[in-house]
Amino acid sequence: MDGMDRKIENKNFWKKKYTWFSVISALILITFYNIVFGDKSSKLNVESEKIAIEPVKNDIFQDYIAVIGTVEPIQTIYIDAMEGGRVDAIILDEGTMVKEGDLIMKLSNSNLLLDILNREAGLAEQENLLRNNRLAMEQNKLNLESQLLELNFQLKKLERNFKNNEILVKDELISREDFDQSKELLEYSLKRRTLLLRTQKQDSSFRSVAIQQLETSVGRMQENIGLIKEKFGSLNVKAPVSGQLAIVMPEIGESMAPGQRLAQINVLDAYKLKVEIDEHYIARVIKNLKGDFEFDNNNFDLKITKIYPEVKNGRFSVDMEFAGKIPEQIRIGQTARIRLELGESKQAVLIPKGGFYQSTGGQWIYVVDKSGKIAVKRNIHIGRQNPRYYEVIDGLEAGENVIVSGYDTFGDADKLILKHE
Repeated sequence: MDGMDRKIENKNFWKKKYTWFSVISALILITFYNIVFGDKSSKLNVESEKIAIEPVKNDIFQDYIAVIGTVEPIQTIYIDAMEGGRVDAIILDEGTMVKEGDLIMKLSNSNLLLDILNREAGLAEQENLLRNNRLAMEQNKLNLESQLLELNFQLKKLERNFKNNEILVKDELISREDFDQSKELLEYSLKRRTLLLRTQKQDSSFRSVAIQQLETSVGRMQENIGLIKEKFGSLNVKAPVSGQLAIVMPEIGESMAPGQRLAQINVLDAYKLKVEIDEHYIARVIKNLKGDFEFDNNNFDLKITKIYPEVKNGRFSVDMEFAGKIPEQIRIGQTARIRLELGESKQAVLIPKGGFYQSTGGQWIYVVDKSGKIAVKRNIHIGRQNPRYYEVIDGLEAGENVIVSGYDTFGDADKLILKHE
């Protein structure tokens, strides 16, 4: 190369080098932006046809729950054995309509019969003793009165004799000894009468107490015999009320112990429904809450009349009686789906009930954006609920769309990408 020759630089090389540098720099910037400012939320593709999307709406929230009620008689009367015995005869069968006083069955108890006979013999002995005491008292009374009458008669004679002697002794017509004897005899007779009167009073008092005690004893024995006879009479088991003989427990020849159940009568003047309610509502259920149900294409009103406080298997029971007319064709054992009101209806933001609640506990829900292509997880606050809707207190507005079907297959995805066919 001579002095006139000059080295020519390769401009294309630098141009390519600058282009690659720009591309790499841009990629680095994009990557950095995505790392710092990009969407880090987890996503999941979901076929929109396999989920249920419902709109949020502003409407009247009816505060009620749906419960199942079983028809029962308004009152059930249980007949138990007052006294044990052997079943000799069953007069009426189960299902028979009975009137108060109708004979249902007969029992026998030989020991009870023997006890009655022994007690009656004892009563007869006491009554005989009472009569003898009364007779003796009357005789003694008459005897004392007779003695007193005789003594009073003698006293009059003695008093008259003493007064005459007082005059005669002054005139010295009789001796002093005769006068003193008449005086002493009068004083003796007066003291004797006083003693006889005291004896009469004491004897009368003693006899009265003895007779009163005997009368009390006889009265108790009569009461006891009356009770035993009542027990003996209860061996003829009768209907205490009118109604339907629902159950007859024993069989002929069976021995029944005292207190053992014999029969059951259902009073059919009216009906009630026994309703079981989830314990979640126990604080809100009170007497006179209203409900209704449909039967034979008609609506019938009910109200709560009794609440059973015991909770079993997460449920408690209430009795509901008809507040108006009663269905004519209703039967014991039938079930009815009752709409039980828990509070007043009012305006609220509502979402339909769905399987999402089981996964979220009502704390969050997937909200579909306006494009309908993405659903984003959002925290919400749910209040009351009825069989159709949840009341939304915070987190949603009317007009938004939410996914209400179950979330079991969504895992922890923050966003759902909705795929449409």
